[in-house]
Amino acid sequence: MKKKDIILIGTILVIALVSFLVLNLRSNHTGNTVIVSVSGEIYGKYPLNENRIIDVNENKGHNRIVINDGKVYMEEADCPDKYCVSQGKISKTGETIVCLPHKLSVEIKNQSEATDEIDAVAK
Repeated sequence: MKKKDIILIGTILVIALVSFLVLNLRSNHTGNTVIVSVSGEIYGKYPLNENRIIDVNENKGHNRIVINDGKVYMEEADCPDKYCVSQGKISKTGETIVCLPHKLSVEIKNQSEATDEIDAVAK
């Protein structure tokens, strides 16, 4: 190995380490709002710190979402594959649970991100 090869490998390792740290620090923030959407429309917004059960009954089917101890999970669904039930509990900003057959999504956001403010105006 030459000196330039060692410098190249060291540079790549430093870039990889910095990228890993940035991604982990960004994704470890616990959110405070649960946003449930059906067919792209917001079904409801719920605080993550209040325990509750949300039953979503739409034409496509039934889903039961549980908020408990600062985590959200899909307890029950009548879709054929039930992948949404097996996705587990989420609590961090940006994490989602999706039920494709019912076009339902559950997403965690921070309250400041969950507001319905206008980002830009297009003419």
